[in-house]
Amino acid sequence: MTGRLIVISNRVAPVDESKGSAGGLAIGMLAALRASGGVWFGWSGRISSGAASSRPNLVEQGGITYATLDLTPGDCAGYYNGFANRTLWPLFHYRLHLTDYNRKDCATYLNVNRWFAENLRPLLHSDDILWINDYHLIPLGEALRSNGLGHRMGFFLHTPFPAPPVLTALPNHAQLMRQLMAYDVIGFQTAVDLRAFRDYVRFEADGTIHPDGRVTAYGRTALAAAFPIGIDTDDFAQLAAETAKSSKTQRLRKSLLDRDLIIGVDRLDYSKGLVERFCAYQRFLELFARRRSHVVLMQIAPSTRSEVPEYQEIRRTLERMAGHINGRFAEPEWVPIRYLNRSFTRKVLAGYYRSARIGLVTPLRDGMNLVAKEYVAAQDPADPGVLVLSQFAGAAQELDAALIVNPFDTDGVAEAIEQALSMPHEERKERWEAMMDQLRRQDITAWRERFVGAVAGGPYRAESAWPKKKPLARSAS
Repeated sequence: MTGRLIVISNRVAPVDESKGSAGGLAIGMLAALRASGGVWFGWSGRISSGAASSRPNLVEQGGITYATLDLTPGDCAGYYNGFANRTLWPLFHYRLHLTDYNRKDCATYLNVNRWFAENLRPLLHSDDILWINDYHLIPLGEALRSNGLGHRMGFFLHTPFPAPPVLTALPNHAQLMRQLMAYDVIGFQTAVDLRAFRDYVRFEADGTIHPDGRVTAYGRTALAAAFPIGIDTDDFAQLAAETAKSSKTQRLRKSLLDRDLIIGVDRLDYSKGLVERFCAYQRFLELFARRRSHVVLMQIAPSTRSEVPEYQEIRRTLERMAGHINGRFAEPEWVPIRYLNRSFTRKVLAGYYRSARIGLVTPLRDGMNLVAKEYVAAQDPADPGVLVLSQFAGAAQELDAALIVNPFDTDGVAEAIEQALSMPHEERKERWEAMMDQLRRQDITAWRERFVGAVAGGPYRAESAWPKKKPLARSAS
C-alpha cells in the first residue's frame, strides 16, 4: 500500500480519548492510521445550532488528520437516532419487533451519506485507499462513485449481518444491498455473517458466488469475506498485569472480602442480553444456594443512545431487576449484584477483568464482542478465570474453549456459572491458553493488515481468519 489510508466512520474518536475510554473500533482505527498516515473522517458527535457545516473541521495530530462534521438536530434525529439506530440496528440484531421504519428517516439517512461524500471528496488524493465502517454508512460508497470516485474502497460491517428472511423485512432492502455492492471489498465479522450475505446475493439478488470469494450482483463484483476483528492482545495483557496493583483494583478486591467476582461489561443495549443475564444469575442463586454470600456479580452498563425510547426502557427494567434480586437475596454483609450505570477507562477495566473469576458475556446477538477477548487477555496466566460466552457472539466462533451458552436458556447459563466456579485449576489454564493462542495469532494488527491489504488489491487467504482448534479436556457439568 503506497497511498494514504482514509478511514470513515460514523463517529471520530476525540484525539485525547485514544488512551482512555476509546472502544475497540477507535483503537483499531488509530492503529491503522498511525501505520500509514491519513485521514479519519466522520461525525464529530456535536449538534450544530444552525445550518449544516459547510466544510469539515480539521485537526492535525501525530500524522493523522481528523476531519469532522457537525450534524443538525434534524439530521441527527433522522440519520442517527432514526434510521441507523431504530431501523438498521435492531434489524441487524434480529430484533424485528423493535425495528421502526419510516420513509422520512430513510431519506435523511441517504441525504446525510451524500452530504458526507460531498465533504470527503475534496480531501482525497488520487492514490488514497478508503476504509468505510459500519451500518451508518452503507450508502457512502455509492454516493462517492456517483461523484466519479474510482478509488479502491472497502466496507467493514461491525454488527451481525441478518439472514435474508430478516433482512427482507426492510422495505428498502434491495436499495441498501445495491449500495453495498459499490465497494471493492465487503468485510464481515464471521463466517455466519458472510453466509447470510451470500444467501441474500444468491436467492434475493439473483447474483453469483465465485470460488475465489468474490460475489456478483446488480452488475457489480466485489470480494466478500470474513475478517474477525481482534484486540492488541499483548498490550492489554501487560496493562492488566500492571493495573492489578493499582489502588482502584486493590480497593475492589478488598471490598469483595475473598468472594468470587463475576463481571459483565456492556453498553446499555437490548442486544447485550442484560435482562436475560440478570434472570440467569437469579436462577443461579436459586439453584446453588450454597454459593450465596460467596459470589458477587458486578455489571457495568454505561448508558448509550439515551434519546431512543427502547434504551430508556431497558435501563428502567434493569434497575428494577437489580433492586428485586438484591432485596430477595442480600444479607446484611453481602449484596449479590453491583449494578454500575457508568463507564470506566480501559485501564481500570483491565484490572477489574483480572480480578474476576468469571467473565459473563451473554449477548443475544453480537458482531464480535471485544469484551470477551479483553477478559481473556487480562487474566493471570498462573490462575486464570473462566469465560462464559454466548453462542450468538461472533467471538464464540474463535473462543470455543470458553463455556459456550445459549443466553435464552436461563437454567443453562446458571449451570455454566456453577461449572466455571467449580472448574479445576488445570482445566482453567488449558482453556485460557487455547484462547490466548488464538488471540495472539489473530490480533488487531493481523485484522487490520488482512482487511486493508485486501482493499488495496493484495491476495486474500480465507483460511487465515480461523483458528486451528485442538480438543480440550472438559470438566463434568
